[in-house]
Amino acid sequence: MNLKKVNQLVEGKVVAGEEFLNREIKAAYGADLLSDVLAFTESNTLLLTGLVNSQVVRTAEMLDLSGIVVVRGKIETVEDHTLELAEECNITIIATEKTMFESCGILFHHGLKPCGYAN
Repeated sequence: MNLKKVNQLVEGKVVAGEEFLNREIKAAYGADLLSDVLAFTESNTLLLTGLVNSQVVRTAEMLDLSGIVVVRGKIETVEDHTLELAEECNITIIATEKTMFESCGILFHHGLKPCGYAN
């Protein structure tokens, strides 16, 4: 599955990194705790989170994540420098009004596997 399909499925809006929508995703992980993201994700993972600060972008860059889906309509609280950082780091951010539970369920239903189960 690629980020374009993810955007369609979660009825999202691409707010950064639109040029990377063809990037393939290996697995997905939903968390609001960056220590969990650091411990349990792997490269080419899609992160679903309610976090909207620059640390989530830096974490995604460091772990070579495929992209970020910001859930619960929290994108309205994202500061401009966070979106600018995502563009600089080639990180796609998709915003959705859906909850994390809904978003994860939709993506799982359409075949995207959680980290550790992608192979």
